[in-house]
Amino acid sequence: MRVESLATLGFRNLGPGELDLGSGVTLLHGPNGAGKTNLLEALYMALAGRSCRTRADRETIAFGAPLARAEAVVEEAGEHRSFLAAVDRADGRRHLLNGSPAPPDAARLRPALSVFMPDRLALVKGPPAARRSHLDGFVAALRPARSEARRRYARALAQRNALVGRIRAGNAAPASLDAWDGELAAAGIELMETRAGAVAELTPRFANAAAELGLGDDATLEYRPRSRAEDADELRSELAERRGSDVARGFSGHGPHLDELAIAVAGRAARRYASQGQQRMALLALLFAERDALLKGERTPPLLLLDDVTSELDPDRRELLSARLVAGGGQALITATEAEHLPASCPRTEVAVRDGALIRGVEEAA
Repeated sequence: MRVESLATLGFRNLGPGELDLGSGVTLLHGPNGAGKTNLLEALYMALAGRSCRTRADRETIAFGAPLARAEAVVEEAGEHRSFLAAVDRADGRRHLLNGSPAPPDAARLRPALSVFMPDRLALVKGPPAARRSHLDGFVAALRPARSEARRRYARALAQRNALVGRIRAGNAAPASLDAWDGELAAAGIELMETRAGAVAELTPRFANAAAELGLGDDATLEYRPRSRAEDADELRSELAERRGSDVARGFSGHGPHLDELAIAVAGRAARRYASQGQQRMALLALLFAERDALLKGERTPPLLLLDDVTSELDPDRRELLSARLVAGGGQALITATEAEHLPASCPRTEVAVRDGALIRGVEEAA
C-alpha cells in the first residue's frame, strides 16, 4: 500500500497543484515559510480527515479562499482509493473516500501515519491522554483484530458515566452499575493486555533508536496501567470498590482510560525534565520503534511525515537517520531548508518548494 499523489487547492499558502510520490523517500526542501510543512499537513488531512497541527480546521483555508481541499490517491494491489478532505468556511469539514463519506474504519484502507513536527511534541511533553490515543492507534495498525477492544471500552465507559450521573442526581440506584461494571471490566482487561503486548514490542526498539539518535543508553518506554487487575473479575471488583467516589465526582475515576505510556530519559520523565532537543529525539525514536515493529509483524509500514527532522542532528546522526529510512522500505516525506541536510547516502526524490509552489524537474538523488 502506498500513496501515489497529493493534490491541493486553497490550502494555507499552497498554490493549486499536485505532488507525485514515489515508493521511497521524498525530500521537500526550501526556505522557511515556503510551504513545506503545509504539504505534510495537507497529506495528513487528506488521509485522516483532520489536521495534525490544529483543531480549528478553518485555519487551513488560504486567505481569500472559500475552502481548503486536499486529495490523496492510495494504491494497493492495483486498486486505487481517493481520500479527500475539504473545509468550507460555511459548511465545515468533509472527509470522503471515493466520493462518499468516509466510514469510521477508513483508516484500515490507508497507511498508518507517523508524524514528526514541533506541533506533535505534545505527544512527549503533554498529558497522558495523547500518548494513550497514540498507543491505541499503533495497536490498530499492528493488530487490527484487537483494535475493537478500545471501541468497546469507550462505549461501556460512556454508558457507565451516564449512569453514574443519574445515580448522583438520585434517578437510579447504585446497584444498577453491576451490569456496566462487568462490561467495562471485560473490555478493559482486553485493552490492557493489548496495550501491554504492544509496548513490549516497542520497548527494545525504542531503546535502540534512542541510543542511535543521541539520547544515551537509558531512554525507556514503559506501560503503566492504572489498574493492577489480572482478570476481568479483579477489575470489576476494583470498580465496585470505587463506586462511592465515582458517584461523588460524577464520573468513572478508575480504569484503562487513565493509563500512562511513560517515556523517560536517564530515569526522569521526559515530559517534565527532558530538554526540547531530547523530547524531539524521543518522539523520533518512538516513531522509528513503531515502524520497526510493524515491519517485523509484516504490516504495511507507516507513512512517515518528518518535518525539519535533521536540523538538530550532527552528521553522524543524519547518516543513522538515513540508514533507518532506507531499511525496510516504505514511504517518507521529509522537509529541510537545504537538500544537503539529508545525506547523499539516502536515495530520494527531491522537490523544491518556493512560495507555496512545487518546482518540477528536480532529479532523483543516487
